[in-house]
Amino acid sequence: MAQADQNQTQHAADSGPVAQVFFDGACSLCRREIAHYRSLRGAARLAWVDISRDRPLLDQYGIEFDAAMERLHVRDAAGSWHTGAWAFAELWSHLPGYHWLARLLRASGTLPLLDRGYSTFARWRLRRRCDAATCGVDSQARGDKSCV
Repeated sequence: MAQADQNQTQHAADSGPVAQVFFDGACSLCRREIAHYRSLRGAARLAWVDISRDRPLLDQYGIEFDAAMERLHVRDAAGSWHTGAWAFAELWSHLPGYHWLARLLRASGTLPLLDRGYSTFARWRLRRRCDAATCGVDSQARGDKSCV
């Protein structure tokens, strides 16, 4: 884990993280989005885990690397897992500038629809990274050529 990531994760652990955010730091789009969230007030209370650098933590939680690469994962303080659109809602619920959006999405019942859209985007994102041979996902084990 990079020193800055390790320090950020350690700081959150010292004060009891409200959630752990598992993201693909090797993806430039993902990295930019996470950098935005990490720059916001309240972000220091979250533990940020770059799965491209910290695979052992995934193993500790029993999450396969391929599954983690396919969708954003967030583990809340109670230990419950949220993926896809639900993961974004959980992440946003801890960021003052976004918590209203998390409440709105949860209350409106639109998360399942948004998750379908997110899944389509996530497959495209991973396929694009795999085509560039930078994803690390075992496409042979999946029996396909697109990594997804």
